[in-house]
Amino acid sequence: MTPTETGLVPLSTAMREGSRAEHEAAEGSTFMAELLDGRLTAQAYADLLLRLRRVYAALEEVVAEHRADPIVAAVHDPALERLAAIDADLAHWAPGIDPASVDSPAATAYVDRIRAGAAWGGLLVAHHYTRYLGDLSGGQVIGRVLQRTFDLPEGAGVRFYDFAQIARPKPYKDDYRARLDALDLTPGEVERVVDEVRAVFSLNQAVFEELGGQIERYRAA
Repeated sequence: MTPTETGLVPLSTAMREGSRAEHEAAEGSTFMAELLDGRLTAQAYADLLLRLRRVYAALEEVVAEHRADPIVAAVHDPALERLAAIDADLAHWAPGIDPASVDSPAATAYVDRIRAGAAWGGLLVAHHYTRYLGDLSGGQVIGRVLQRTFDLPEGAGVRFYDFAQIARPKPYKDDYRARLDALDLTPGEVERVVDEVRAVFSLNQAVFEELGGQIERYRAA
């Protein structure tokens, strides 16, 4: 999608359509496919969550620091924040393990990209949109699969997918996209946002590929 084309469509549409290939590639990773098919052990999900903990810690810190930026302010909402929920889940999946101790070049690259995004609010919005709208959509499916696969007690280990303060995800996502579309960005700025969304999906895929490199160790007997 070129800058001229992105100038003709709403920002949320440009973000979704302009990153479709990267989004589908991330969703189609072998690691996630096998996890969602119930073929992997609890350790596989624990290792994913330990990496995501580092990502969300950086994202929520940087977004909070820049919440006064008008672009960031359009989407910033503490109701979306996942860090406390991830910590509660890690107490179930990986008690006593410090996420900072996990050797993950993919997570480190992801965190570095988030921190670099502080240079302009539009880049942070790309990260915010890609993570949280995904959590409110496909993330809900992952939570249900985990509950079935590991026979979890109600609510145990899946608080990450529980948005207690957002009673109706669909209207919330519609309003979120409307706020994105109301941002007064130039076609060139829209293209920068779309490029960053593409990069975020690729970073997410790199996390899956890193874990996929250990997939034989993760496969359930």
